[in-house]
Amino acid sequence: MDWVTTKYRRNGDLDGINPSLGTPISAGGVPVPGERYTVPARQGRAIYLAKGETLRIINVRGSQVCDFWAFCDDGLHEFMSMEHVRASLSKTIPALGDELVTNRRRPILAFTGDSSPGVHDTLIAACDLPRYRTLGVTGYHDNCTDNLRMAVAAIGRHVAEIPAPLNIWMNNPIAADGRIGWLPPVAKAGDFVTFAALIDCVVVMSACPQDLVPVNGNDCMPTELAFEVLAAA
Repeated sequence: MDWVTTKYRRNGDLDGINPSLGTPISAGGVPVPGERYTVPARQGRAIYLAKGETLRIINVRGSQVCDFWAFCDDGLHEFMSMEHVRASLSKTIPALGDELVTNRRRPILAFTGDSSPGVHDTLIAACDLPRYRTLGVTGYHDNCTDNLRMAVAAIGRHVAEIPAPLNIWMNNPIAADGRIGWLPPVAKAGDFVTFAALIDCVVVMSACPQDLVPVNGNDCMPTELAFEVLAAA
């Protein structure tokens, strides 16, 4: 599919397909509490997270970025919004104990655990096919935007918008002159973050496919992520 020549495209329309579209964790995305799931390299997974449940995301090899979204279960029109999160917290990187808010400024997730050094990103948009075009790719390239679209479609839902993600473990420092760095994660193998659902939501995780700049390690080699859901107390 050629995004350059295709007109009247909707934000939710796919630019291409990978196994994310046909491999949900379950038909409705409902996880088994305590069971460990994998997000394969370059793919995405969507799950239903009930109020009170906790999601743990594990950086299996330490070098992988997770693009992360949360949508209110009622229609998916309200979603975790990085621009609103930054205004709410008065900082660019959320930390342990922070509540993450939606585009309607309602808390949707609480940031309850982080075993890593706490380097994450709220500024960079999810990679998409146009981004890879600017990096010289001519064919299709897996991307987080399509992973979001496919992962949600795989559990029978649809997103109309592509919000900016919380880029977990992404290391993009801002220099004094305002320039953005594109550096490898500082997490180690097995580091994890946890989020508690404050309302019923659908969350999406993408094991970022970026292999042209070193955000997924100096070897530019995307790897898998893991996750598990802990039942509400």
